[in-house]
Amino acid sequence: MASPLEVLEHLVNAAVVHAFGADRAGVDPALRPSQFADAQSNCALALARDLRRLPRDIAGDLAEALRAVGLEGVASVETSGPGYLNFTFTDAWLSARLVELAGDARLGVPSVEPETIPIDYSAPNVAKEMHVGHLRTTIVGDSIARTLDALGHRVVRQNHIGDWGTPFGMLIEHLLDVGADSDEAALLRSDPNAFYQAARRAFDGDPAFAERARNRVVLLQALDTETLRIWQELVGRSKDYFNRVYRRLDVTLTDDDLAGESTYNDDLAAICDELEAAGIATVSNGALCVFLPGRTGRDGQPSPLIIRKSDGGYGYATTDLATVRHRVRDLGADRLVYVIGTTQSQHLEMVWETARLAGWLPDSVPTVHVRIGSVLGADHKILRTRSGDSVRLLSLLDDAVDRVRDALSERPDLSDGARDAIAESVGIAAVKYADLSVAHDTDYVFDADRMVATTGNTGPYLQYAATRIRSLVANAPSDEDALLEGSPVLVTNESERALVLDLLGYGSVVAAVGRSYEPHVLCAHLFALAQDFSRFYETSPILQADPELRRSRLRIAVVTLDVLTSGMGLLGITVPDRM
Repeated sequence: MASPLEVLEHLVNAAVVHAFGADRAGVDPALRPSQFADAQSNCALALARDLRRLPRDIAGDLAEALRAVGLEGVASVETSGPGYLNFTFTDAWLSARLVELAGDARLGVPSVEPETIPIDYSAPNVAKEMHVGHLRTTIVGDSIARTLDALGHRVVRQNHIGDWGTPFGMLIEHLLDVGADSDEAALLRSDPNAFYQAARRAFDGDPAFAERARNRVVLLQALDTETLRIWQELVGRSKDYFNRVYRRLDVTLTDDDLAGESTYNDDLAAICDELEAAGIATVSNGALCVFLPGRTGRDGQPSPLIIRKSDGGYGYATTDLATVRHRVRDLGADRLVYVIGTTQSQHLEMVWETARLAGWLPDSVPTVHVRIGSVLGADHKILRTRSGDSVRLLSLLDDAVDRVRDALSERPDLSDGARDAIAESVGIAAVKYADLSVAHDTDYVFDADRMVATTGNTGPYLQYAATRIRSLVANAPSDEDALLEGSPVLVTNESERALVLDLLGYGSVVAAVGRSYEPHVLCAHLFALAQDFSRFYETSPILQADPELRRSRLRIAVVTLDVLTSGMGLLGITVPDRM
């Protein structure tokens, strides 16, 4: 179902061809909402340079051409300013389109030609606690995955956890020392950092322990049966911890999506052999490296992609190359999406360039780096604890939930259980929305007081808007539900008109997010929708209106609730029963 702006895009393109010839086909109609009409096109300004005419004269020609090609659904098209085209839809057309939307289970979200899209996100480390740095890649990645799912793509979630390497010798030996049933071993499920730091202290302070740890790494890399058993226990306990975090954040990652570094152990030697045999990789100072044209460090010297270390070990580059090959060759990827920190940009580009040279990444498979910025503290520096450590993700969530619970403490109508449930839903939504509502490649300041507010562009504001509509519908006359499905929609004032236009634009916004990987665009649309519903509610009596108008406005309210709930679902945000 095309949105109003998409309908106008087709009309403007047809008018451009009619007025100025087929060679002008495909000109950007530059459509946007307007305070003076339902929509405005600025394309005459763009055409002026090529046509060497005044934009206003071009706009006049386009207005005539639009009338010639037909203006179904458009009540008027007027020129204004230096060369703008202002469009106003007919009330009847808007009404009919909203009725159509109300009967569409997809709410106008288009079904696309499905592609297989592996998406790499979250990627915590085994035996280490998830910190605030994991928040954005997890939240943004999950929203993008949900959106691509909704559009009909075959999304393959890839949680590339750090579950292999030299630290595991140290961790395995420490687990053996403290005992699998000890309280300290239980920290792997509750406070992994404490377990890791205790193992590190033993490694740094006890030479005998350090020697055992190094020997254990050799056994692990040799796939010793007993060492692998203990390693699997470490990984299993960490999975319990990851899943606890994911359940609390309501993200869609499961154990089936785990694709850790260990997954590719059997491929790494072959990766190196193929690159060396093809002349893509060469030995430099004992390490096998790929030197790519134009890739230099700050000192101007060639910057290598090291795929095998001088000691024979493998690093991130080797594993990342194996993931590319696997995702294209075995998963059948049509495009690759990586939701990873901005600082990893050069590394990813070098991996992809090497994979293309090796033939593992065809030109037909595009790669996308969804660059993730940092979460900052009030000092506009990376958010850290007073001791300088990274902020634990769970403690950050606890703080937001506690703030909401405190705000609800004056509500005598709520039981303790209801208060806790609302606090959890609203607090988690506050954190997620604060992250998703800003461009993913920019940094943002973590302000807990602002993000839990029920006013402004916040998650709780959207939740409150949805719960208010739900309450409104619940208080409608008992026989109203039977009448809603067949009732017409009446557009009788400007607040209704603005709200209907928002609702009809939802599907195209979701499609745009699927192309641009920018959840903040969806956040902006939902916030505008909630604001416009608030104005509609204030200016357009609903339950007090006459029966025909009441049914119409109730239907608009129901569709608004459906769209808000759907859109928030793509953000991974739930709507509580009450607030």
